[in-house]
Amino acid sequence: MRSHYCGQLNETQVDQEVALCGWVHRRRDHGGVIFLDLRDRDGIAQVVVDPDTPEAFANADRARNEFVLRIRGRIRLRPEGTQNPNMPTGMIEVLASDVEVLNTAATPPFQLDEHGKVGEETRLKHRYIDLRRPEMIDKLRLRSRITHSVRAYLESQGFLDIETPILTRATPEGARDYLVPSRTHPGEFFALPQSPQLFKQLLMVSGFDRYYQIAKCFRDEDLRADRQPEFTQIDLEASFVEESDIMSLTEDMIRQLFQDVLDVSLPAFPKMPYSEAMNRYGSDKPDLRIPLELIDVNDLMRDVDFKVFSGPAKADDGRVAALKVTGGAKLSRKEIDAYTDFVNIYGAKGLAWIKVNERAKGLEGLQSPIVKFMDGVVDELLTRVDAQDGDIIFFGADKARVVNEALGALRVKLGEDLDLYTQEWAPLWVVDFPMFEADDSGRLAALHHPFTAPSSSPEAFKADPANALSRAYDMVLNGTELGGGSIRIHDQAMQRAVFEVLGIGEEEAEEKFGFLLDALRFGAPPHGGLAFGLDRLVMLMSGAKTIREVIAFPKTQSAACLMTDAPGEVSADQLKELNIRLRQKAQQGGNGEA
Repeated sequence: MRSHYCGQLNETQVDQEVALCGWVHRRRDHGGVIFLDLRDRDGIAQVVVDPDTPEAFANADRARNEFVLRIRGRIRLRPEGTQNPNMPTGMIEVLASDVEVLNTAATPPFQLDEHGKVGEETRLKHRYIDLRRPEMIDKLRLRSRITHSVRAYLESQGFLDIETPILTRATPEGARDYLVPSRTHPGEFFALPQSPQLFKQLLMVSGFDRYYQIAKCFRDEDLRADRQPEFTQIDLEASFVEESDIMSLTEDMIRQLFQDVLDVSLPAFPKMPYSEAMNRYGSDKPDLRIPLELIDVNDLMRDVDFKVFSGPAKADDGRVAALKVTGGAKLSRKEIDAYTDFVNIYGAKGLAWIKVNERAKGLEGLQSPIVKFMDGVVDELLTRVDAQDGDIIFFGADKARVVNEALGALRVKLGEDLDLYTQEWAPLWVVDFPMFEADDSGRLAALHHPFTAPSSSPEAFKADPANALSRAYDMVLNGTELGGGSIRIHDQAMQRAVFEVLGIGEEEAEEKFGFLLDALRFGAPPHGGLAFGLDRLVMLMSGAKTIREVIAFPKTQSAACLMTDAPGEVSADQLKELNIRLRQKAQQGGNGEA
């Protein structure tokens, strides 16, 4: 029905006859001549309809915004003075010989060029309208180019695209599973995969030594800007590899991707141990564009007359850290109070600070409600953080976890608020992660997943599992974890040892992972891999604020689809087929079953 997309037209095609299809973006009537801006996924073309073509003119006259039209006509240069060099098709227009109304349209719930005034709920409710916006089209086109580049790279490296099951069984991978009841096996459930982890390991055992997949994953967890209940991974696995092999391959892939899609040459990817990242930045995904660091001052604060500092400084799990902001003394008390409220979100009980007005004057040159308690350590403190006139020093004092989370988040917020960024892109590899982390009860849980190999020998691991490091690695870009992976356990005995540390007994291990443990007995090769979050990658490369902006049909932060009104109730007949009975909700003030 069309010969060209609207955005493909230019002045080299003058006098060509074309056929265009699209939506009316704008209609203007100028003294008997009708101008239509016709829009499709590639752009907008100006169409001129004059009364010399009565049928075309009549159809153009009744056309309104978002009507679907087919236009036939001849390309011509726009008259002098009406050209728009800022628009890709701004030098030409189409003189219509025929205008066909393919479909009418109701008045849209919002104008496409006024979406900024519309709430996100309205945009998600009418997502098919929202997706017509050029900004959304550009994001999804970018997403397509990204997946094309990734596929081309991995295929060139000998990787095979292999699908893995969506209906599988529940496995403990750090989040709640989405469960699917089975009609043919009453009382039993499938689980939607949180990742293809077990299946890609089985592919390695099967001899498919280079696998990849653009995989859908599902996790029933609390949402935020970079999370969705269903998301997409660039998943890959390879056999007979070390950490350096996977890291080198995927780093080259990301470099080529940025070059292909954005024409950007990424800088070096430094490697940083997890412990260093937490100590210097309070985060295992630090944004290296921000030149602020946490500095330990535990030793200085153990004997000060300020229990808020001395208490954590003496505690085994405590930390007192300083965060110096160059030029930050200009912050007002109102702004400091706002930052205090901000760190409270992360469990901090407050935010101590010192403004350095004139360092040469000693205590008299400092402004702070706490400086009177720190006589005797002030000079050494200022020297350690390299404080100069005009700086402000923020402090965190609590359990190390709280200090890291609070000051780590404050560091990022200060970088954003004060525009402290020193470069556009800052990639990083974080390595040497702990195998386990302890919960509040002291029980150990896998920091990544229970199939990650420890970096120590089996004997050393069994002797001190709580302090074991893993063969895991995360790729970080601008403070976002793009992807994470590890060398996997390929030895059955080691896998059972890890399960034992996690409190997964032999019976439970057989029930949940028996097929994997069985497979490890039959010549499993050394293998490892990595999974990138495709949605996060597109979000970063497009400059979007949330991954909802780069997913065609996303869920809200309450895991609902406003457009389809999902999740929704199902009929009693469907429930009966699945052998499921719902308990009735208690009526307010009644005695019904809850």
